[in-house]
Amino acid sequence: MSKTVENIILFFVALLLQVILFNNIKLFNYINPYIYIIFIIYYPLKKEKGLFLFLSFLLGLSVDFFSDSGGINAAATLFIAYIRLPLLSTILRKSDFDYLLFRLRSIPFLKSLTYIFFLTFTHHLLLYSLEYFSFNEFKTILTKTFITSLFTVLLILLGIILFTKKR
Repeated sequence: MSKTVENIILFFVALLLQVILFNNIKLFNYINPYIYIIFIIYYPLKKEKGLFLFLSFLLGLSVDFFSDSGGINAAATLFIAYIRLPLLSTILRKSDFDYLLFRLRSIPFLKSLTYIFFLTFTHHLLLYSLEYFSFNEFKTILTKTFITSLFTVLLILLGIILFTKKR
């Protein structure tokens, strides 16, 4: 199967899982995992950046449409798509890593965990900051961000381990 077809399938599977299953999970009325960001984590690095940013925005906007959340998912998703490559360069500490051969499962676990957690935490922090939009809710924003990020990262790691093969 070509990489383009795999990316299209990942886009729609992540979107459908989010809007059908994970948007309906509210553990302790506090935790709502946002696993659709797996598309941004797994999208190939060497593809055209403009297309990637557009697809990320479209994914976030689609989640917003089904969640009736007014664009906050689109903003958070677009932001993490924009910072993904500089973040990965910083974590791997290489100025020129091999874009074509890069696979998330081929780097050390701690570095991939750091990459996934930082993207997830940034997404959730921006998402909840835009949702509450008040300094009075700062503690709530940080608490929800941290707890939801941990749960989302756990689900993403579980999905990566179960549905990808190590190369």
